[in-house]
Amino acid sequence: MTEYEALRSQAGQAIADRAVAPGYIDAPVKPSEPVATDLFDLGAKAPIGELLKAFRFNGKQTIVEEHHGVPYYFNEYWTARQRQAHSIHEISYRACFKAQLPEFFISRLTRPGDAIYDPFMGRGTTPIQAALMGRRAFGNDINPLSTYLTRPRTNPPTLMDIKARLNEIDWSRASEGAPELLVFYHPETLTEILALRSYLLEREAAGRIDPVDDWIRMVAVNRLTGHSSGFFSVYSLPPNQAVSLESQRRINEKRNQVPPRRIVPDIIYKKSRTLLSDGRPPASLNTRFTVGSADDSPGIETASVQLVVTSPPFLDIVQYAADNWLRCWFVGIDAKAVDIAMHKKPADWTAFISRTFSELGRVVAPGGHVAFEVGEVRNGTIKLEELVLNAMAPTPFEPLGVVVNVQEFTKTANCWGVDNNSKGTNTNRIVLARRV
Repeated sequence: MTEYEALRSQAGQAIADRAVAPGYIDAPVKPSEPVATDLFDLGAKAPIGELLKAFRFNGKQTIVEEHHGVPYYFNEYWTARQRQAHSIHEISYRACFKAQLPEFFISRLTRPGDAIYDPFMGRGTTPIQAALMGRRAFGNDINPLSTYLTRPRTNPPTLMDIKARLNEIDWSRASEGAPELLVFYHPETLTEILALRSYLLEREAAGRIDPVDDWIRMVAVNRLTGHSSGFFSVYSLPPNQAVSLESQRRINEKRNQVPPRRIVPDIIYKKSRTLLSDGRPPASLNTRFTVGSADDSPGIETASVQLVVTSPPFLDIVQYAADNWLRCWFVGIDAKAVDIAMHKKPADWTAFISRTFSELGRVVAPGGHVAFEVGEVRNGTIKLEELVLNAMAPTPFEPLGVVVNVQEFTKTANCWGVDNNSKGTNTNRIVLARRV
């Protein structure tokens, strides 16, 4: 057996081993296999509300409260402690939900082969989880960076192919300088980063980017800055928040640090091994990724989607352009030109969400569902699920309730330096609706 065949065999066995592990959620599902529907049994006659109330985890009974005529269902529906997500999800992006959230709804509201869509896909958690579960993965985002982060993980190359391509790149050839970035990188590390950037931009301009290049670019984008030796940079903020040049200078002075030498191809290969440690995902049935506003998605066909799982920008809480400026620079995107929706006034945000639901009314098939995740903002004075319910009123969706996942405050929120019920977001709240 060749090394290539051995790697393929090991990857396949890893998937098979995890597929039979108790509680494993990411095993590939063949279209002919039944899917567990313990919460929303597609053949059940009981109302969905009754099935939600019957949900149990570790003996915990769902608590049901009604607000303004809408049922709220409280329970610990998913947590990292319950189930481990597939390793291919492990890339960083600001304000993203865990893979357990889309898995919860995909496994209970769809069958293998159905189309799952996220109009605000961010790092691609929903489409990646859909592909892992044998569904068709559709995604959209106003930021082209999202496609760069998502597409490669639906069709990853082998580790052997990644290694071969890394060995082919001339890491000493940089067509441009960027001395200002020396606050992040050792000079030799920066040369390697610039060489890789030039290589990828030239390949893209020539129409020669292939799945291996696509993968290497995705991993490199995710390794640009961080707070450990697994990143290209000196110690910085977590990788989902690229600080400004001046802020990094202050961090360096405060910590009395200078950027150490990092070997870029070695870090890319090591991260690739981690991402693929649970095996390569099954061959994607059909993927579709578009770039544009969520309220206008001509690339998604009418009535082609069975389930939407998404989370929109929360008013002006997260500064996506500021967080992703370095990543956008690396792939050749002008971050300032990306028109990400940032609404300060609740009325403006509600109007945008209403337009989005109108568009979802076109792409979601009758009988399909939308799981729309939001949270509390501005000291809990604004409950976004109430705005979503108002926004949905003139569209062809009927609200089924609000699913509230009881969980501890997240590390990301703690990175903002805030307390629970103070600033940022509070609870996982998902407005569940059905296309009539």
